Amino acid sequence: MPSSSNARERHDPVELRDYLRILRKGWILIVAMTLLGVAVAATVSIVMTPKYVAYTQLFVSVQASGASDSGDLVQGSNAAQAKVRSYGDVVTSARVLGPVTEELNLGLTAQDLAEQVSASTPIDTVLIDITVEDADAEQAANIANAVGESFRSVVVNDLESPEDGGVSLVRIETIEPAIVPSDPASPRVPLNLALGFLVGLVLGVAAAILRSKLDTRIHGAHDVEHLTDAAVLGGISYDPDAKKRPLIVHVDPRNPRSESFRSLRTNLQFVNLDSNARAFVITSSLPGEGKTTTTANLAIAIAETGARVAVIDGDLRLPRLADAMGLEGAVGLTDVLIGRADLADVLQPWGTNALHVLPAGRVPPNPSELLGSKAMVTLISALSQSFDYVLIDAPPLLPVTDAAILSKLTGGAIVIAAAGRTGKSELQAALRTLEHIGSRVLGVVLTMLPTKGPDAYGYGNYGAIYEMEQDEPVALASVGASPERARRS
Repeated sequence: MPSSSNARERHDPVELRDYLRILRKGWILIVAMTLLGVAVAATVSIVMTPKYVAYTQLFVSVQASGASDSGDLVQGSNAAQAKVRSYGDVVTSARVLGPVTEELNLGLTAQDLAEQVSASTPIDTVLIDITVEDADAEQAANIANAVGESFRSVVVNDLESPEDGGVSLVRIETIEPAIVPSDPASPRVPLNLALGFLVGLVLGVAAAILRSKLDTRIHGAHDVEHLTDAAVLGGISYDPDAKKRPLIVHVDPRNPRSESFRSLRTNLQFVNLDSNARAFVITSSLPGEGKTTTTANLAIAIAETGARVAVIDGDLRLPRLADAMGLEGAVGLTDVLIGRADLADVLQPWGTNALHVLPAGRVPPNPSELLGSKAMVTLISALSQSFDYVLIDAPPLLPVTDAAILSKLTGGAIVIAAAGRTGKSELQAALRTLEHIGSRVLGVVLTMLPTKGPDAYGYGNYGAIYEMEQDEPVALASVGASPERARRS
């Protein structure tokens, strides 16, 4: 009996390779978000009005009355530092800026101009730094110089003027007049682009990780490994022309997809080693995951080795195997089960004598009862004695119980999961259905995998190898024979 943990989601710690896979898978989103961040930064930089900044620096000194020795000079310096700390607010006052707006005809109020002017006083100095920002470089310099002159006049002639009308003890001198700036202070295009790049990159990575966490579909072997202990027996790539040529192993044996079915054939030889039963049910969670195509191509790939294979269309609700293999399916399994026909009369050879197909026949009103009948047990036993492998194409597990019933009569079930279509919860439910009845899950086969990217399932450049071998004297021993057998023949 299989382990009860087969269909239980395992919460393994996220490893670095998982994040690398997410980044590799979401690289288009990451690049798009990064480019968007750069584009937004560039647009903002273009739309923003350039701002120029001009600076002027003033020196403040206080002369003690009748100062003649060093003590008086120190006292004056300390007084200047004390006054400078309060002069910062005076610079942006209406009393200072009002005359500037009138002198330069700025057309602004003192309050509007105050938003463009700032003043700072470095600690433990008697210096005042005046900064002016304006859209016009020359005007920024003119305003800075005018503010410095207006500030000096207000402080010396008004605020610090002695009551007796004498000379003010405070002196303010311009030691660094403002010059016209050559480059705008904003926007800083290189810095904006760098920030846009970093923000876009971070958002892109976050979006890729979030999308991966919220995605509930099966995309590759790593997703299956997180859901179940059952082995991944193989992976089949997506082929948009699969409906036009379903039997790829037969029509194009050199195709990489054909080689993937041969790899599945090889892996199948290592399952169920403790039992002589070589009858397997091939099913899926839901319709449309490629179980019929997988069953047919796997049967052909096994027959290439010389093993005798019987493939049964056990989907008595929507049979498709006969159509896929180009056979007449009017008479088949249902006729044998109800005793209307003998097995030898309805078992049809396909290709070589190594492969035989048993179509579904007429669709019955009671598929589950027929598939679980003693006649079905006898049929599987008879085929198992005559053939090396018996493959049964069964209906999906979630809609009906047919596949679960058949799995109890065989060596176990191979579950098909379509990448990008099958949900994780759906695969878990299908595996859990088999476990609850004590059926054996032999493994999972991934179909519709991408041929490139992190979710591709180990596809090599077989096409190039086959092209190199075209000039070799290779004789195909049979239809769809593998390159290994052809080289031996």
